[in-house]
Amino acid sequence: MHVLLIEDDDRVAEPLAEGLRRFGFTVEHARTGAEGLAATEPAMVLLDLGLPDMDGIDVCRALRARSAVPIIMITARDSEVDRVLGLELGADDYVSKPFGVRELVARIRAVTRRARTVSPDGGGSGTEAAGGSRADGCGAQRIGPLSIDRRTRQVRVHEIPIALAPKEFDLLVCLAEDPGAVCSRQQILDTVWEPDYFGPTKTLDVHIAALRRKLGDPSWIENIRGIGFRLAPPHGSAVRPEPWHGVR
Repeated sequence: MHVLLIEDDDRVAEPLAEGLRRFGFTVEHARTGAEGLAATEPAMVLLDLGLPDMDGIDVCRALRARSAVPIIMITARDSEVDRVLGLELGADDYVSKPFGVRELVARIRAVTRRARTVSPDGGGSGTEAAGGSRADGCGAQRIGPLSIDRRTRQVRVHEIPIALAPKEFDLLVCLAEDPGAVCSRQQILDTVWEPDYFGPTKTLDVHIAALRRKLGDPSWIENIRGIGFRLAPPHGSAVRPEPWHGVR
């Protein structure tokens, strides 16, 4: 995902951008409101309210006037008025400094899911979300014969329930965020375990092997040598993989 970070303080922006890249995001950094407004439209905007050339609230207003791009405000301001005003102007969420990268990533994913579950006609109850993802009537993600219900943490293959351990389920969800795309080993460890996990990477291989076995076909999860893994229906499936844009 292409993220535009509008933040004038390099001491905040540089470690934040590096942290987001570890989670697989592409980060473009703008140091002023004008620079941010001139940037190519991204998939997500992270907007600091305290900018040197213009108020972040004005940047939010200008962005929303021309685009529906999701916006998360980043603020050190204590005033509830500023946060409420930003939300009323169309920002989707806000985080208060200081915050952790994992919290921000969780908010980015939540905002993205909310944005993409709204159908083009403004409704959110259809079976196909904006962007082409597929969900059944209960909100479960479908990838070929595989069904993943994040809300109930239930998984089915060909409608047969599959019992997964908690980490196996989290691993499957991580790979299913963008089926067919490669997730690096580090990205998976950061997401499913912790960013500061220093245990043996063999742990990941053990969980991959267990998940393949339970899905009933090892070709569900492809090993991309030297990079990581990707999830896709086994050869012969009639349904191509699609990214998940539903709700947890």
